Amino acid sequence: MEPPGAATVVVRYGDMSTKSSRVRRDMEHQLVENIDALLTDRGIPGDVERHSTRPLVRTTSEAVRDAAEAAADAFGVVSTSPARSVPPEKDAILNALAETADACYDGGSFAVNARRSGTDYPFTSEELGEDGGQAVWDAVEHEFEPAVDLEDPDVCFNVEVREDEAFLFFEKVSGPGGLPLGSQRPVVALVSGGIDSPVATYEIMRKGCPVVPVYVDLGEYGGQDHRARAVETVRTLQGYAPNFEMPLRVVPGGDTVSLLADELEQGRMLAFRRFCLLVAEAVALEEDARGIVTGESIGQKSSQTAQNLSVTSPVTDLPVYRPLLTTDKNVITERAKEIGTFHDSTIPAGCNRFAPGQAETNAHRDRLTEAEPDDLRDRAREAVDDLELVDTT
Repeated sequence: MEPPGAATVVVRYGDMSTKSSRVRRDMEHQLVENIDALLTDRGIPGDVERHSTRPLVRTTSEAVRDAAEAAADAFGVVSTSPARSVPPEKDAILNALAETADACYDGGSFAVNARRSGTDYPFTSEELGEDGGQAVWDAVEHEFEPAVDLEDPDVCFNVEVREDEAFLFFEKVSGPGGLPLGSQRPVVALVSGGIDSPVATYEIMRKGCPVVPVYVDLGEYGGQDHRARAVETVRTLQGYAPNFEMPLRVVPGGDTVSLLADELEQGRMLAFRRFCLLVAEAVALEEDARGIVTGESIGQKSSQTAQNLSVTSPVTDLPVYRPLLTTDKNVITERAKEIGTFHDSTIPAGCNRFAPGQAETNAHRDRLTEAEPDDLRDRAREAVDDLELVDTT
């Protein structure tokens, strides 16, 4: 629900507010750019303005809801509100509250929650809340008997007063939080197309890192469906970052996968994970990326025990980021549904055929490196030389 005449979106951020003024200013500029890109990509009219602690989107009453939801998809945003803008004067605010109550409040309990930015006003927040409550009461008492509930109202009239204008709104649209995309250095994301890796990629984007998505094609052990779901999940993630290029790098790994399947029984999955990390490292060196992101979570699969992770990670000198490391599967699945990657992640694929009959849960690094191909790193580099770029826009 929006107040009548609402044509402004108030944008709030969280972690950015803890930064120094210079860093925060740079992040605000990046956030404004990212919100503008989301609006443009979705065909929503609006001009994004940078204001200290509160970016604003100026749009139309017809588009204010869509604009608020689009801005709430920007990484770094904690919440947005479709709001009516009025002068930061008490009479103007009270008149707006009365008009809004007359148009929108038709029963149940209510409260007025008033806040000021600073103290240089001829009224306190408490006074504005009390007088605002009276204005709402007077506007509707001829139609029904209103009820005040300051703890759990059915309708809450929110007022936020700032130096140049005041905003009246009902609700907050939740955002992802984090930091603006582009405020950190890029990283390579290993995307299998399963449920976990797209969520891990989203989470690292949420902390400001642009991603270079990489999919290792399994050859005869994968197939078109396996590849298709990787493409579609990256396409969904691209929708959160329309001003960043995110083509999927499809790296041919079929020959190496077949070799591992033929020559290794126990430990083949770990050798394959090491191969994937070497592929990601080779891509990172070409793209000047600063780390590798995976969807691994401790104990979720046999290849992801704490011991096995200690065996796979040392194959690369780059840091391996695992945003889902301690996250339970049901939480990851719900997150995938929230961000829109779940459906495409659950297309049946053939990668299970590569899994050995007996899983390795307690691998030893020396034994694994002795068993795996001596040219694993060379194979990764050669595969990256033959990668295919797939457009995900």
